[in-house]
Amino acid sequence: MEQTTLQVQGMSCGHCVKAIEGSVGKLEGVHSVQVDLQANKVDVEYDTNQVSIEKIKETIDDQGYDVV
Repeated sequence: MEQTTLQVQGMSCGHCVKAIEGSVGKLEGVHSVQVDLQANKVDVEYDTNQVSIEKIKETIDDQGYDVV
């Protein structure tokens, strides 16, 4: 199990939280997703045998947010 914190720009409201938590949370191998709007960060716990960090970043990008 891997724990990663990503810096994400463009999040500003509850909809942003739901969009990211919902889309990333649906990925196979992702065990938890927690968005912190104030700190512009997303904490993700995932199984590296099932999903890559690149796929997680791509999923966040696909929702219209920028992973820095």
